[in-house]
Amino acid sequence: MFIRKKFLLIFFLSKFIFSQEITEISDYANTITSKELLENLYVYSSDYFQGRETGTIGQKRAANFLRDFYISSGILSARGTNNYFQPMILNIKGKKVETENVAAIIKGSQYPEEYIILTAHLDHIGIDKNGFINNGADDDGTGNVALLEIAEAFMKAKNEGSGPKRSLVFLHVTGEEKGLLGSKYYTENPLYPLKNTVANLNIDMIGRINPKRNTDDPNYIYLIGSDKLSKELHDISKLANERHVQLELDYTYNDDNDPNRFYYRSDHYNFAKKNIPVIFYFSGTHEDYHKPTDTADKINYSILEKRTKLIFYTAWELANRSNRIKLNR
Repeated sequence: MFIRKKFLLIFFLSKFIFSQEITEISDYANTITSKELLENLYVYSSDYFQGRETGTIGQKRAANFLRDFYISSGILSARGTNNYFQPMILNIKGKKVETENVAAIIKGSQYPEEYIILTAHLDHIGIDKNGFINNGADDDGTGNVALLEIAEAFMKAKNEGSGPKRSLVFLHVTGEEKGLLGSKYYTENPLYPLKNTVANLNIDMIGRINPKRNTDDPNYIYLIGSDKLSKELHDISKLANERHVQLELDYTYNDDNDPNRFYYRSDHYNFAKKNIPVIFYFSGTHEDYHKPTDTADKINYSILEKRTKLIFYTAWELANRSNRIKLNR
């Protein structure tokens, strides 16, 4: 009888501790709000940034905006950067273009030499031949502001003594629209060892609804690549969603035979080529893709918030679990 009571006490105590942990994590996740996402995106996709084409003054302004956010949030610059910038010279259509990735870090408390890298591409396609600015609110303004909100949530946790056990690197890459060039440069010139890079969570276009879906329900996210290198990463992603967010996880574009070949078309692919497990978060293309009409007023901010929270919860689990995720055999 005593043993049974002791067992029940341990069971309920562990359940209480677990629910406390869930509540605490949710408190940090709930700092990610549609209001702040909207405010940042209206700035980041404004005409001031002139469409953020790689190497232009508009792209430089975007990089400065991101750097200033990390500075004001007390988040450190990544090792080996020049005040948050990883400079590079790219050869684009025979021209040498000076540009930069932006990289910040929240160091882990227990496993600081293991890294989860979150990426979004900071560039877009600039000004068209008719003088119209392609503001790229969804592509990839949504990814960049999501990264900023996730970083801010993790920094709040760190400041309150609940920081991540592993290090989190927030990497805004340049030259994606020119051929995934900034992420290629990073994986060939890594700021942190690739062998110590646990996973890459890549965010590219998560603010709209794909008109090709059979329903107008926005409660979904496409996941691409989550099971290709680590089934464990895939399972963690599913569990994070079930516990916290309850989005429909749509794997349509994860099919190896998908004619769109999205797995090969965003920055996660350069990490996957180095045998680093990846998840590509994506809500699909739409009628405003690569057009001046991809503007901030067309973003669904409530679903952008929910999708961003899913990425936060997944990163939280990767950063705080006891063991580093394993590759498929």
